[in-house]
Amino acid sequence: MSFRRPRKRPAATGGFTLLEILLSIALIALLGGLFVGGSSRLLAPEPTTPRAVFWKAVQEARKSALRAEHEIRLKFDAEKKHFYLVDGVAPTTVSEDGFTREERPLKTFPISPETAQDLTVEFLGGSGRGANTILVGGMLLESRPVPHVPFYGDGTCRAFRVQFARLGSVSTVTIDPWTCAELPPPPDPNAPSF
Repeated sequence: MSFRRPRKRPAATGGFTLLEILLSIALIALLGGLFVGGSSRLLAPEPTTPRAVFWKAVQEARKSALRAEHEIRLKFDAEKKHFYLVDGVAPTTVSEDGFTREERPLKTFPISPETAQDLTVEFLGGSGRGANTILVGGMLLESRPVPHVPFYGDGTCRAFRVQFARLGSVSTVTIDPWTCAELPPPPDPNAPSF
């Protein structure tokens, strides 16, 4: 029996294997994706006005309700001056006066202190039959605001209006229940026609 000695391979010439090249490309692509995705959030400006913060909260409430496939409620905290989301089907706890909903905010949307000065925000029910409205000085005003606005798991919300009052000026936005977007204001019947 004769044994052959294994042949010696020639020494490597300093190149990379195909596997090393592919792993390097994949790692660079992964890091690039993380950098681009993370930097887009850094470059996006934070909303500065109460109205812009409200729209950001509305978008997040609608997305959260669609993801959770159940009701998510949007509320406004008048003391802390921020919008916040709560789970509409949160577990109930027994308190001294009966059952109350446990409301831990899912997400908060603070309004900057400089624009929150003298700000009041109220959610108003949809206009129509049974609405709690009164006519004051030619303006139809809501007499009883609603405590929260529900966003449903099918992407809709309750018909509502939101009223912003700050430094003596009042602005009201009407929300479409099907798209949760702003409805254009009704035409002014006192405006001159051309």
